[in-house]
Amino acid sequence: MVVRKVGKYEIGRTIGEGTFAKVKFAQNTETGESVAMKVLDRSTIIKHKMVDQIKKEISIMKLVRHPYVVRLHEVLASRTKIYIILEFITGGELFDKILHHGRLSEAEARRYFQQLIDGVDYCHSKGVYHRDLKPENLLLDSLGNIKISDFGLSALPEQGVSVLRTTCGTPNYVAPEVLSHKGYNGAPADVWSCGVILYVLIAGYLPFDEMDLTTLYSKIEKAEYSCPSWFPVGAKALIHRILDPNPETRVTIEQIRNDEWFQKNYVPVSLLEYEDVNLDDVNAAFDDAEDQRVNQQCENEDRGPLMLNAFDLIILSQGLNLATIFDRGRDSMKYQTRFISQKPAKVVLSSMEVVAQSMGLKTHIRNYKMRVEGMAANKTFFSVILEIFEVAPSFFMVDIQKAAGDLSEYLKFYKNFCSNLDDIIWKPPHEERKSRTSNSKSRRRSFHFMG
Repeated sequence: MVVRKVGKYEIGRTIGEGTFAKVKFAQNTETGESVAMKVLDRSTIIKHKMVDQIKKEISIMKLVRHPYVVRLHEVLASRTKIYIILEFITGGELFDKILHHGRLSEAEARRYFQQLIDGVDYCHSKGVYHRDLKPENLLLDSLGNIKISDFGLSALPEQGVSVLRTTCGTPNYVAPEVLSHKGYNGAPADVWSCGVILYVLIAGYLPFDEMDLTTLYSKIEKAEYSCPSWFPVGAKALIHRILDPNPETRVTIEQIRNDEWFQKNYVPVSLLEYEDVNLDDVNAAFDDAEDQRVNQQCENEDRGPLMLNAFDLIILSQGLNLATIFDRGRDSMKYQTRFISQKPAKVVLSSMEVVAQSMGLKTHIRNYKMRVEGMAANKTFFSVILEIFEVAPSFFMVDIQKAAGDLSEYLKFYKNFCSNLDDIIWKPPHEERKSRTSNSKSRRRSFHFMG
């Protein structure tokens, strides 16, 4: 058997896959240490104009060396690939622990929250604001300690810049000032997300959780939530100070650390010895002389969603009646779980991801296919597969299929899901006119989100 190596790393099985990268298990042959190797195709990230974003994310992770942050070891590159060597985390996501075990004990929730605050505070001390803190981005190591991950939406403002303007994050966890589109400070926004996470750890569900995004945003902006009667008094008081809709009066991390409930059994983490952060490997990996040539090649190699040919359309059309593909009338909704959009495929994909996450569901994306999963209202596991196909130039069809769960729950999901996608779903002209008349006052802004 041929063993594949990159530098000193021996590559093993694939342990994860996303839209733009594969994650491989690998081992350092010099030290025996297990690592996660994120493999990116150079031409793909150049084609999608993601070089600057990925360079920023890598640079931030190299800058933030903390016991409660996933460690980035180094960056390697070949002519066609970029390899990001990361700490190998074995305990999965905190989200999965909550999904499978429900709410945590007060002591366990406090310990995770203490670690989260330590890690976030260190990021802020380096000028880094995460902007997408949620249980899905909190990994657990073999000792059960938190590891903050996914700095793809993070900000590292230039010196003297204190106001951020990009609206990003996951709707249920985002601070109200981020929704205002008037600029915000990264530190209070991250603190708000930490407060939502603390609530989820103790309650087992979200404080702000509405199917309709307009209603969700309204409740976030007013901080309209309630704690169950069994909620620990100290935690309830602290969350009340964190989920203050006014960022100017919201509690700070320093004040959180001095809180009586937070202080119980709190042991501040021992920081690593100072390390000189060198970004030479990052620059070398991306600043390749061949990038321009690859970029030119990619302009003619736009790999979008799969094309549906005439035969595919006939199979989908139920007796050659093509109207069923495009009809979103009340009767067809009972049977047809697909819709058409004239928006770019990437916009459709990101919009669906935002809506699914706003419904409290977990998303997994590979190319133009997305798996959505979570717990249904009847407390059973629920999973749906959504795939984007190109029907014609500027026309994309989204096919939605139930993968697991009850049919009635699936139909309920489909109706609620589509009702939040009015901005991207194509309608026949007569239906569009009716929709504009009845919904002119309730336009949703969810798709400004990037996470």
